[in-house]
Amino acid sequence: MNKRLEQAINEQINAEIWSAYLYLSMSAHFGAQGFNGFANWFKVQWQEELTHAMKFFDYLIERGSKPELKPIKEVPTKWDSPLHAFEETLKHEKEVTRLINNLMDIAIEEKDHAAKGMLQWFVDEQVEEEANAQELIDTLKLINGNGNGLFMLDRELKQRTFVDDTKKAE
Repeated sequence: MNKRLEQAINEQINAEIWSAYLYLSMSAHFGAQGFNGFANWFKVQWQEELTHAMKFFDYLIERGSKPELKPIKEVPTKWDSPLHAFEETLKHEKEVTRLINNLMDIAIEEKDHAAKGMLQWFVDEQVEEEANAQELIDTLKLINGNGNGLFMLDRELKQRTFVDDTKKAE
């Protein structure tokens, strides 16, 4: 594997683990406030991000490269409201999309067709990630802080379960 692409994938592993840490922090924040559904949604998101990091990790090993784990930067620990948290989630997911697109650009430039195939899964996944965050933002704006609406949404989000969607790509 090209060293430039290997380094970029190693940086992406770090970014995915940071994402997981961010979402676990959000889960802790909402769990401490009694919003167990919101806490659950973010905990599932935490699990997804860890599986994404492992997909990159395993890919490097499969290609004869070595994953290099680096320190994880500190994450925020407080949000003003569920709406604020999901606005930050969407902002973050857009940044992850930018990073994934950059990886794809490198794979294309380096003519690494295997990497392009693996990365296409992430390109498609980011469309879903951004859409999910936007849908929750739209719902929270409709609720407009109404306690009954927040209660109902919290109950709905409690039903979300983790599914390892990285296996679909294999």
